[in-house]
Amino acid sequence: MSYLDELNESQAVAVKNITGPTMVIAGAGSGKTRVLTFRIAHMVREGIDPFNIMALTFTNKAAREMTERIAEIVGLGEARNITMGTFHSVFSRILRHNADRIGFPSNFTIYDTQDSKSLLKDIIKGFNLDDKAYKPSSVFGRISSAKNNLISPEAYATNPDIQMEDKLSKRPEIGRIYQTYANRCKNAGAMDFDDLLYQTNVLLRDFPDVLNYYQQKFKYILVDEYQDTNYAQYLIVKKLAAVYENICVVGDDAQSIYSFRGANIQNILNFKKDYPDFKLYKLEQNYRSTKNIVEAANGVIARNKDQIKKTVWTDNVEGEKLHVIRTLTDNEEGKVITNKIFDKCRADGLSYNDFAILYRTNKQSRSFEESLRKLNIPYKIYGGLSFYQRKEIKDLLSYFRLTANHNDEEALKRVINYPKRGIGKTSLQNVIIAANQYGVSPWEVISNFAQYPVAINSGARNKMIDFVTMIKSFRAQLDKLDGYTLAKEIAKTSGILKELHTDKDKGPEEVERYQNIEELLSGIKAFVEGQPEGSSKALSEFMLDVALLTDADEDKGEDRNHVTLMTIHSSKGLEFPHVYLVGLEENLFPSQMALGTRSELEEERRLFYVAVTRAKDTCTLSYATSRFLWGNLITSEPSRFLDEIEPSFLHHETPKRGGGKSLSGRAGGFDRPHSGGLNKSFTSSSLKPLNKVSSESSIKGSSDMNLKVGYNVEHDRFGKGKVIKLLGEGPDKKAVIMFPRHGTKTVLVRFAKLKVLED
Repeated sequence: MSYLDELNESQAVAVKNITGPTMVIAGAGSGKTRVLTFRIAHMVREGIDPFNIMALTFTNKAAREMTERIAEIVGLGEARNITMGTFHSVFSRILRHNADRIGFPSNFTIYDTQDSKSLLKDIIKGFNLDDKAYKPSSVFGRISSAKNNLISPEAYATNPDIQMEDKLSKRPEIGRIYQTYANRCKNAGAMDFDDLLYQTNVLLRDFPDVLNYYQQKFKYILVDEYQDTNYAQYLIVKKLAAVYENICVVGDDAQSIYSFRGANIQNILNFKKDYPDFKLYKLEQNYRSTKNIVEAANGVIARNKDQIKKTVWTDNVEGEKLHVIRTLTDNEEGKVITNKIFDKCRADGLSYNDFAILYRTNKQSRSFEESLRKLNIPYKIYGGLSFYQRKEIKDLLSYFRLTANHNDEEALKRVINYPKRGIGKTSLQNVIIAANQYGVSPWEVISNFAQYPVAINSGARNKMIDFVTMIKSFRAQLDKLDGYTLAKEIAKTSGILKELHTDKDKGPEEVERYQNIEELLSGIKAFVEGQPEGSSKALSEFMLDVALLTDADEDKGEDRNHVTLMTIHSSKGLEFPHVYLVGLEENLFPSQMALGTRSELEEERRLFYVAVTRAKDTCTLSYATSRFLWGNLITSEPSRFLDEIEPSFLHHETPKRGGGKSLSGRAGGFDRPHSGGLNKSFTSSSLKPLNKVSSESSIKGSSDMNLKVGYNVEHDRFGKGKVIKLLGEGPDKKAVIMFPRHGTKTVLVRFAKLKVLED
């Protein structure tokens, strides 16, 4: 049977038309990945040179699976000749080939978020700034947003609007921090994840010959999940496709949910403006969910104005109605949902793997964890600590990084005194201060004390010299030994294996740390043995793979028997037989922080659509009429998204107090509390686009409970505004405020920390 026979009519048409600008809009569960994979295979079958094809994905896992499937059709050799991978992995390789053009070494280090925040913390401390106002995480978010919008440190510092926003957020020094951060990264021969996009744009902008080379090389470009691209990604793809315009983008505007990461839904909505002669194909048959689930989700997403119209349908069974559960508290919500999972598993003989609990924010997992533990139900929370972020793993990886790139400042700081070798924090800090004064990396200083005098004692100086000698000995073997042999040598000679082995009998945590190192070394061995003949088996190649892992590449443990707990954002691309979507309350979902503009609310609605369409067989929606927040019981109101579902698709349940089976199956309507208002005190942490002030919201109470309509006030986040309405009384008092730069916002007065301004 031909691979084309595996496709339905709509999929086949999208696969066969392989030239010119093309957009494939793929509804949830419609076989998007299959179409993209088969289209690439069909291109090769039709005689297109695989060396001229570039396919960009958002996860390494997706790229690997697509390559394997393509290899089954066209052969492994041809499949390997296709340039396929994540944006960051493909562009990092382009940058390594051309790094000298933009002033970086070809073996530059890739800093992860932890490295970046560590460096920013050091810079903020060096500037003697308040680390509460200049939190490394929020400063990092601001810099990340600037890079994704292709704003250089120089442009940032000279843009009056940006400077005004920073002043309003009481962080006027971010521009100076950004410039210093960029300088320190360059001295360290390091790029962060955002730099992989930012610097690729710089490379293609400033070097026309490089742009022309890749335009001729990549005559056919395919982009998966196009709705998730940011401005920097969009611009790179547009430049590369400018000559031949053989560009195919695949995605679903209804699943664009990552604006907090810089994703811009306008990229997919405006594709027709960039390529007026484009061809549009719609994949509308859902193979995943029941009719009730598909129709319920369709009814909600249809309310969005910014969308490409499509009609998702399914030939699957009608299935159960979506269950709606109302509980009195968030704790009761946890008990009820957990009991339902327990009962359903026993009654229907299901595996715990069949169940997922999805929520808007990680904070909501607590009540479910407690209830699951009480019933001895195994569960796993995703979005926790990655294997490669564990301390012992980061320590050994830092030795690997420093071996490949001596100037890697963050790696040096992490391991110069681990295991302990008598180099104190003060001595190291003096080295860093000297390095900054001379405009070089700390490695340059400790390698050339005669050239860069530092005020440290002779004992520390000699130990640093010994450390340099050890790292240089590793470097001498970098190109001689395969990755596994060198990695084992570094783990042994550095003292890490001995350090952890000594701790081996101290307890389960120490044993686990030692085992994690063994697991890392086993992973490197598998990588080396799995490399194709003629490919590099060096440790640096393994490190490149590790540096470019994404959250979605983490092992989801599908083969283990446990209930999955995760945020909706983390669930995108996954599916489960039974989904429990919890915490459906106003200001929680949709989030209070997403009610300021239509575009923000529409993204929350898309997030709801994504959550519901993860379900294959059943979908249960739950909400609590009250929820503990910062130690206070806050009255909650059902989410507007529940009202947006056609009542005929819903089955309402009222649980017995403490759990159990439903008492009623009434259809329609949601009980609203009589507290006279919404809970506007809930906030979610998210990265905001550059054109918004990104400061930390305070949870401290406002001392001024006597606001009046017409008062001019100042808010930490939104700046100056005027009170136009007051709601409620006492601790539940809310103020509706018009902020010139951010529109109308409703805030809970006791948490808003408002400052009343004189007229």
